[in-house]
Amino acid sequence: MTCVEATTRPPSVGRVGAGPTGGGRAGTMPLALSGLLLIAVCYGLARFAYGLFVPVFRTEFALDAATVGAIASSSYVGYCVAIVAATAAAARWGARAVAVAAGLCAATGTGLIALAPTTAVLTVGVVVAGSSTGLASPPLAQAIAHRVPSERADRVQTVVNAGTGLGVLVSGPVALLLADTWRWAWAAFSLAALGVTVAVAVTVPRAVATRPAGGATPPARPRAWRRRLGTARMLAAALVFGAGSSAVWTFGRDVVSSAGASEVVSTGSWIVLGAAGLLGALAGDVVARLGLARAWSAAMLLVAAATLALGLAASTAVAVFAGAAVFGGVYIALSGMLLLWGTRVFPDRPVLGVGAAFLLIALGQALGAPLLGLLADHLTLAGAFLAAAALLVLGATVRPRPEHR
Repeated sequence: MTCVEATTRPPSVGRVGAGPTGGGRAGTMPLALSGLLLIAVCYGLARFAYGLFVPVFRTEFALDAATVGAIASSSYVGYCVAIVAATAAAARWGARAVAVAAGLCAATGTGLIALAPTTAVLTVGVVVAGSSTGLASPPLAQAIAHRVPSERADRVQTVVNAGTGLGVLVSGPVALLLADTWRWAWAAFSLAALGVTVAVAVTVPRAVATRPAGGATPPARPRAWRRRLGTARMLAAALVFGAGSSAVWTFGRDVVSSAGASEVVSTGSWIVLGAAGLLGALAGDVVARLGLARAWSAAMLLVAAATLALGLAASTAVAVFAGAAVFGGVYIALSGMLLLWGTRVFPDRPVLGVGAAFLLIALGQALGAPLLGLLADHLTLAGAFLAAAALLVLGATVRPRPEHR
């Protein structure tokens, strides 16, 4: 992660809405809360809850591991298309319109999954639900970058990004309570997404300025070669991170269930994963203390160890819960670091940087999920997790230049 011009931001005096009602604490809280909830329903429920229900889907629709991976991959492909569209649309129509579209997409996709009579309809629902995440991140990142005072922007960005953990945390108990009536669980997810969409329509600003107003000095642009180098490192890191993490998000509960764990242990590990994910909100503070380079490498090694523990020690409850906790917290922290990376490589166009980073995470997951599914069918699930962990260790070496803190 190259933190070129890391400290350069549009001055708060020039932001639209900056001041007591726009950029002050009173204006920040509603935006942060609605953003957190939107990320929770889009990522935690609409996208990643698929992995929680894989054992049920395999039984209900007679799916093998390769098909499970292919369906997950289709969700990530939908995400890729949506995030490209959102990056362009947020600049043209403003943050609110795109964020509302994300909420409606999540509600529609989860509703289709609840009603799915066949594998084809299930796949369409998974694609639509997964696409909501691509629509959610760019407008929220843009709104925060331009509406929140610079001294709090990084923290707010990573707090909102930790909404994934909240969504995963909520989905676990719902799945446990409605294990025999899984369609009602997805119907509840759809209703939750509709409610959050209403909140987003009220609190996210209609539009954001693309440059400081009032004659304020615009942010300095990085030199072209530095931006290209920073972008290449960021995209490579995001791609590897996405591919390696797809093992847990797609087959995490499946590998635990296949090892003979009870319903309580397999679902409980998902709840622990989500609860620990809330700690990812501290990513901004960790980066401020360690710098992005050291924080990134250490976090990638930790998430690799967690993936390895889940794959190779899935029959041991202690290892399962420990691995889930580490994975949940560190995954959210890493995605938050990539979010900050994007806003710093492109300080003048944060929506573009965040869109590019999250696009490559999803592309990595789209490639990783089916390939790991094939490995699981031809070898074992444990072998697929071992391959994913090795990929994550490799990703620890693709890091920002230490001198650019």
